[in-house]
Amino acid sequence: MKAYRKYTAFLICAAAASLLSAGCGRNFLDRYPQGEYTEDTYPHPAGSGPYDQYLFACYDVMRSFDVSVMPFVGAVSIRSDDADKGSTPADDANSIQMDNFTITASNSMCNSLWLGHFNLVNKSNIVLAQIKSDPSPSTSQEAKVQAEAEAKFFRAYGYFMLVRLFGRVPLIDSVLTDPAAQANVPQSQPAAIYALIEKDLQFAAANLPLTWDARFVGRAGQGAANGLLAKVYITQQKWALAMAAANQVIGSNVYDLSTPYAKIFGEDGENSRESIFEVQAVATLNEKRKNGSQYASVQGVRGTGIWNLGWGFNVPSTALEAAYEAGDPRKDRTILYAGGVSVYGEAVPAGLPNPRYNHKAHSSPTMRNNILDNFSYWMNVRLLRYADVVLMYAEAANETGNTAEALAKLELVRKRARGASTTILPQITVTDKDQLREIIRRERRVELAMEHERFFDLVRWGIAGPVLQAAGKNFVTGKHELLPIPQTQLDLSKGVLTQNFGY
Repeated sequence: MKAYRKYTAFLICAAAASLLSAGCGRNFLDRYPQGEYTEDTYPHPAGSGPYDQYLFACYDVMRSFDVSVMPFVGAVSIRSDDADKGSTPADDANSIQMDNFTITASNSMCNSLWLGHFNLVNKSNIVLAQIKSDPSPSTSQEAKVQAEAEAKFFRAYGYFMLVRLFGRVPLIDSVLTDPAAQANVPQSQPAAIYALIEKDLQFAAANLPLTWDARFVGRAGQGAANGLLAKVYITQQKWALAMAAANQVIGSNVYDLSTPYAKIFGEDGENSRESIFEVQAVATLNEKRKNGSQYASVQGVRGTGIWNLGWGFNVPSTALEAAYEAGDPRKDRTILYAGGVSVYGEAVPAGLPNPRYNHKAHSSPTMRNNILDNFSYWMNVRLLRYADVVLMYAEAANETGNTAEALAKLELVRKRARGASTTILPQITVTDKDQLREIIRRERRVELAMEHERFFDLVRWGIAGPVLQAAGKNFVTGKHELLPIPQTQLDLSKGVLTQNFGY
């Protein structure tokens, strides 16, 4: 890439906080922060629009600590049977509560998740308000609609996380000028939240571009909206609608399973044909952390010297280890063993605080050496992969009795996993609906292991209680499917908000 003179989004609009995202295309070692314009694209790049300065705030919130780092990891992964807390036994009481289901309303992770995702909702509403109040006759209707679609994608994502985490939450679809006003909005039932999510994603899917120019790598497109919509539908067991939304992604021919599984999660696998939506993170030699994400760092190997790579949280469990079929290469790409060898050929020291670490969050030594930093703030966060959409289609097809379609989509994922081998991961031919359901569920587990899906899958399948209890967790059915409403928010509301059952 040519040399760039950079203009930060802060210089473009000082009134909008946290305007970091959307940047230019990048390769393995040539990385530029999102939210910085080039001399070719200032004041806003062709193909984008005048609302970027507000949309950037949404992308910035997505990589924040509260939305996609430690509280997120704790809620979506450590609570599942795929992961244990990790780190050291006494480290971080909040994570211990997540792991053991001794969660209280004063758990700081709960409050962080609440604040972070409502911040995303608020930033999205700000974009929508700017579009609605824009008096400029030079702003095209096309630019307005596209920006509205992008903002509604983020609002839908924020609310989808909130409703799955907390159940009843306040429905806020406009900008509240009084900072205290949010605390006085009563909770809506999940059905009303899901109705807004579906409406937002339907609009986004109809009006976002199918693809963006390479300079806008990472921006949400039609595939992200339809893929998330498929997940929203399948969570509610709206099987036919889930199939249709997933099929929109599959039929777009934008994505495929051509990226080898071993490559997807490394730096050179970012934004590949497999990627539908991932949080963009950047580090450079001169700016190591400001424009990045701490996602990989909090899961990095907890060691010493060159193996002091992070906090060591969210480690694969023995239950996950046992879930793989014999010879499945996805196991080695998911579980990094102390005393083993990394995907980059590194000899991992024995005697680390934990016997296993999340291999998918392990950065390359090449990048560590080039950035002169061990903590991997440049690692993107994969939130939606094509294989996830294919498996959602397979699951929905099976539930609607379309066995042939279910088997065909399942085979696509297994074929990529087995590679050239003829001795592992045989093609599934089971046609019994109940048996095939269990096979598809196991396939989701191993294909998407440590990727934020397992806990929510267990809950929507209605089996979280027995599965997590069997894994030794203190899960109480009818209570622990949701987190408690944070005590801080209950106090601020002065009785407007009410606590979830059992807390």
